[in-house]
Amino acid sequence: MGRLVILLIPFLLFISCNILDQNKNQKAVEYLEQEMEQQGIPGLQAIVIQKNEIVLSENLGFANVPFSIRTQENTIFSINSIAKVFAATAIMQLVEKGKFQISEPISMHIDGLPDDWSEITIEQLLSHTSGLPDIEDPNTEGLIGGKGPDSAWVKVRKMPLQFKAGAKFNYNATNYLLIQKLIEKYGESSFEAFVKKNQFDIAQMHKTVFGNSFDVVENKSPTYSYYLMDKAIGDYVKGDQLLEVSEEFPSMLRADAGAFSSAHEMAKWVLALQSGKFLQNNTSIEKMWQAVQLDDGSYGGFGDIFNGYGLGWPVVNRENHPAVLPIGGGRAAFAIYPEDKLTIILFTNLSGVLVHEIVESLSKIYLDNTDSSPYWTTPH
Repeated sequence: MGRLVILLIPFLLFISCNILDQNKNQKAVEYLEQEMEQQGIPGLQAIVIQKNEIVLSENLGFANVPFSIRTQENTIFSINSIAKVFAATAIMQLVEKGKFQISEPISMHIDGLPDDWSEITIEQLLSHTSGLPDIEDPNTEGLIGGKGPDSAWVKVRKMPLQFKAGAKFNYNATNYLLIQKLIEKYGESSFEAFVKKNQFDIAQMHKTVFGNSFDVVENKSPTYSYYLMDKAIGDYVKGDQLLEVSEEFPSMLRADAGAFSSAHEMAKWVLALQSGKFLQNNTSIEKMWQAVQLDDGSYGGFGDIFNGYGLGWPVVNRENHPAVLPIGGGRAAFAIYPEDKLTIILFTNLSGVLVHEIVESLSKIYLDNTDSSPYWTTPH
């Protein structure tokens, strides 16, 4: 009898763990459905990875609202600025090949830059601490000057620095324009071709593409929004009607934004990154995920829980459950909690959603946190 009990213990533990996982998944799906209803999110994909295993994969709602096409595993969404993690990884791949060091000034590698850009390092570009003027116009959300990429590139090089390199954090596209030029020079190909060969193909991501929201791509969901530009006040105002968003991502800024992918494909990318398929040295990943310190010893970031920024990766510095949490377009996010061996990916087709809050709330379910506050702990 005693021997039978001993043999049964592993089986009972397995059954117990399965029931616990199912309860967590059910709770997660119920939470997502609640958020979709409250925020009017048409469709989303969510994936949870624990200890390198996908434990939840859900496709909810509609990828295309007017045609009532439901979200599926192969639906791709606009993930916008999440493209920066592909760019940062490409830079570290080239570093590992001995092409350059991130501590080097960009002027060592790119010709024709203004004299006051000469000391700006590759690390400062990746971390948005360069002080460079922005090639994008915040009022129009297009390129400065309104006369195309070549004109904007000429114009931005005549503008003054916003601050001394290393003094502040300022998120802008010029940084990643130069990062793209660097990748294309030493990768000896277009940025898109380099990332496809050295990341997407390795991870078997056959559906992830770069482009514009109006490009015709198989299984691509439109991006929706409830916000409309009120020309009288020059700002966006939230309404009740769901609108379709049209966005253009210039080819010179694909390292900055313009990626389209699915949560399933992004899960492949995360697993490939963490299993050493992209980078040979763990220190390369650690370097990307380490918040870059400013000259005064502080850290820059988006604010809220984002109290640091690494190399292309927004950082959540805190004592419990630190994370890196890339976000894109107010509609897509994924969080990696390295100490907890947990990754949560959430892609939606509604712009204006605080997706990072939803991701953080999902993390609580899988890490058995009972705190009712929106976040784990106050960042420090």
